[in-house]
Amino acid sequence: MNALHWPHNARCAVVVTVDFNDEHGILTQEPRIAGREKSLSVWRYGAKRGVDRVLDAFDEFDVRSSWFLPGRVAQTHTDLLRRIDAQQHEIGTSGFRCENFDTLTFDEQRQAFLAGQQALVDTLGRRVQGFRSFYGNWAPGFADFLRSEGVTWSSSWRGDDLPYFHLPDANAGTVVAADTPPLVELPLHYELEDEPYFVYNLSPAVPVGQPRIPSYREVLVNWKQDFAAFRRFGLCFVLRLHPELIGTAGRIDVLRELLAEMRSHDDVWFATGAEVAAWWRQNVDGNEPGHPVEVFARHREAAR
Repeated sequence: MNALHWPHNARCAVVVTVDFNDEHGILTQEPRIAGREKSLSVWRYGAKRGVDRVLDAFDEFDVRSSWFLPGRVAQTHTDLLRRIDAQQHEIGTSGFRCENFDTLTFDEQRQAFLAGQQALVDTLGRRVQGFRSFYGNWAPGFADFLRSEGVTWSSSWRGDDLPYFHLPDANAGTVVAADTPPLVELPLHYELEDEPYFVYNLSPAVPVGQPRIPSYREVLVNWKQDFAAFRRFGLCFVLRLHPELIGTAGRIDVLRELLAEMRSHDDVWFATGAEVAAWWRQNVDGNEPGHPVEVFARHREAAR
């Protein structure tokens, strides 16, 4: 796909996403941290300072972003969620407590999504279109379930530099209306996330092995180089941030300098996940032959 296919003759699309998990993500990732208030304060910092700094950076560079929240955060930080929404950022759900989907049955995955969606409805008065699973694999048929619940896009999987469609699973038993739009995936890359660079806790060790926190300058160089490559090849650059990590006093300038670099080009389409997904459905007929998501579907069918 060449760059001229994007709206406004843009060379590439940029989707900035934020995971606002508060303490719930780390409690799933490292249950031993429960009750360790000093350690938990690292992840609670997002609500204390990080969200405001990230919102200010987006406002400075006129960027509309897509935020994912578990339902419990919608309940405990209602005012922050409403502030994010009032500033015209997109809201999506990531379940109720950042569940590890590898440990859940299909029905339990459904219930986690429904509880998260309901918490957002209770706060915002409407359902949301975007979904990101915190950790683990979806059960067969979960993509069809998301479609049946009005979800139009996900940013949970990997495997490409462009959006792609999740395939229906005729054997999963989920009834989806014929006119329901396909579920679009906006794939992630670890190198375009702040967590692999900056997450750190001494005890219990997060991450295991305790690598050093890297140079902010080198992280910025990495992200700028990736952006340049995505722009050169006409791709979809999906950045994944966490307010407790990128929103510290020093790191927020890494984000600001990256946004300034991207805004210095007049051929970049900044969009929310829902906007990119809607455009993709209208302009792309289907996945390329042999796409990884289709290979995965064939292996899943063979294993049944």
